[in-house]
Amino acid sequence: MTVAPAYPRAERLDLVDHLHGRPVADPYRWLEDPDDPRTREWSAAQDTLARAHLDALPGRDRLAATLGALTDAGWVGVPVWRAGRRFASRREPGQEHGVVSVTDPDGTERVLLDPAAIDPTGLTTLDAWIPDQEGRLLAYQLSSGGDEQSVLHVLDVGTGRDVEPPIDRCRYSDVAWLPGGEEFFYVRMVAADEAPPGEQAFHRRIWRHRLGTPTDADVLLEGPGLYENHNYYGVDVSDDGRWLVVSANVGTARRDSVWIADLHGDAVLIPVLTQADDVRCGAWVERDGRLYLLTTDGAPRFRLAVTDPTTPGREHWRELVAEDPDSVLEGVRWLQPADSADPADGVLVLARSRHATAEVALHDREGTFRVTVPLPGLGSLRGLTTADPATPEKQGTLWIGWTDLVTPQQVRRFDLETGDTVLDTAAPGAVEVPPVRIAQQELTSADGTTVRMFVVSPVGGQGPRPALLTGYGGFGIHPDPAYSSSALAWVGAGGVYALVSLRGGGEEGEAWHRAGNRGNKQNVFDDFHAAAQALVDTGATTPDQLAILGGSNGGLLVGAALTQRPELYRAVVCSAPLLDMVRYEHFSLGRTWNDEYGTADDAEELSWLLSYSPYHHVRDGTAYPAVLFTVFDSDTRVDPLHARKMCAALQHATSGDLTTRPVLLRRETDVGHGARSVSRSITLGVDQLSFLASHTGLPL
Repeated sequence: MTVAPAYPRAERLDLVDHLHGRPVADPYRWLEDPDDPRTREWSAAQDTLARAHLDALPGRDRLAATLGALTDAGWVGVPVWRAGRRFASRREPGQEHGVVSVTDPDGTERVLLDPAAIDPTGLTTLDAWIPDQEGRLLAYQLSSGGDEQSVLHVLDVGTGRDVEPPIDRCRYSDVAWLPGGEEFFYVRMVAADEAPPGEQAFHRRIWRHRLGTPTDADVLLEGPGLYENHNYYGVDVSDDGRWLVVSANVGTARRDSVWIADLHGDAVLIPVLTQADDVRCGAWVERDGRLYLLTTDGAPRFRLAVTDPTTPGREHWRELVAEDPDSVLEGVRWLQPADSADPADGVLVLARSRHATAEVALHDREGTFRVTVPLPGLGSLRGLTTADPATPEKQGTLWIGWTDLVTPQQVRRFDLETGDTVLDTAAPGAVEVPPVRIAQQELTSADGTTVRMFVVSPVGGQGPRPALLTGYGGFGIHPDPAYSSSALAWVGAGGVYALVSLRGGGEEGEAWHRAGNRGNKQNVFDDFHAAAQALVDTGATTPDQLAILGGSNGGLLVGAALTQRPELYRAVVCSAPLLDMVRYEHFSLGRTWNDEYGTADDAEELSWLLSYSPYHHVRDGTAYPAVLFTVFDSDTRVDPLHARKMCAALQHATSGDLTTRPVLLRRETDVGHGARSVSRSITLGVDQLSFLASHTGLPL
């Protein structure tokens, strides 16, 4: 007699919290502690179970080869010009990480930073880099093992060697060089003994550092209200070194505080905006000496204003480019004509997103529209750069980082004089993309709101197919149409891939974001269900062939989807997710997200959270879809405990069979929430896609 396989035993506690008079059960609280012997034993058993199931899935070797070939296209980044030197990043076929190179004025190119050379294990990632204005020094940040705890280094571009000891505690640190390359401003977490236990990650300070001196000699930047909140900071110094602009936001709240200081004067920080103003605002002093402000002030889709930096207050702002009711203004660059060094002749380059697709246009210095920059089609920007004032031979040229659903990231070049856009640098690897059809479709959500999604389908053939639906829907972030080896592998195997623009994101501006956060979070899930239903209603797929995938906030999305509409989805990959929305603030960076979700400390906001919290909506005896949780032990953003607790709850509750509708937990060590090596990305992709394919009938 054959004994059916069983899930690892997980003790169910009779634990009920009473919050604001409401009973809230938490039977798997013990799984929050990774060091509890019960958690260790349970996790090891889940590892064994998941690995046995995943390794037995069909088509894995072919899928790995396909993903490898599609990923080997590599990518190139837009150049950064400094005094005639061209700095750029790229990843060649076969490389585990991207590298940073410099091209000297004589055309000689050298690799400056190669994470694989620094650490052959592949566990070290390059988090950020920025050259000084003279192109002689490069500040760069490294982290290891997925912890994202960046360490700041400075190297000599000529020799390739570090010029001083590294500076630790620089996670999410902005760096702004002063002219001359002798000093820079940077952001650093306080020391562990300078914050309450467990709170170091929430306290940062801005420092002025002189090269070659110890960090204990750094000068602390101070200003009214600068360190009142758990802020993330941005720093920017004007090209002439006169103006320092500091921005701050509390956690991931979509509103900014802004200060400005005259470094040639008293260097005192003057507040421009505070959190009470409740607006987004990017601010910088441009080559013409004016303070530019890209802001949601009176314009949820952003507008561009300007003022004299000596009078930075809102009452002095003058609008240059008004809000467009149908697109989102996302970025501004200065483009100097090749035949003039006079800033009065400068041109403003405005980057917009229209229903999540990129547009670029030129406006004169007073905001008047001049011309649209030609782009290849339905795609996304991956950076816009122009030459610095010390590289006059490259003035009049705009470099555009570009990608779309079938094009690996490349660089295109726009010439101001001719008005033409041409390919500057293609992705370095040859890649054979399967023939596909691409469409952007409109659908109607539960409350009548129009929602859009990109749909990629194989060419030829009719009838329903296995479909993979994904989205994000949070923090004002918008996933855009970009090259994805996983998406193309799925479509190449005969499936349909769909990316939906959900409320909560930034696809339609800040009002779109707010329509999907806090007490409006259910709109996000309704949009997602509507997208899934649209794929079914149009005959693209069926519920038994429909897979969904999401990570981080997108993991919360698919967690809510599978608990709210389990009959609509056949298979789910839920990666690095938030799932216990009652206790999320107690772990990792959770408290920095309560402006987005709400807090259980408030009775009304607890009601919001409990209305959709996936962990609290698991119901016994429900035929849940096949579910694969993928988590990363070094994740310092979203604690893996969410997936552990949800996995145990689903394994207990589902009426589905372990063989046909399994609930599995795949765990990795030495990797975190962010960047990882290519080989590890492919391995993860193979496990995720083969799982979804096997449960939706897609032959690999």
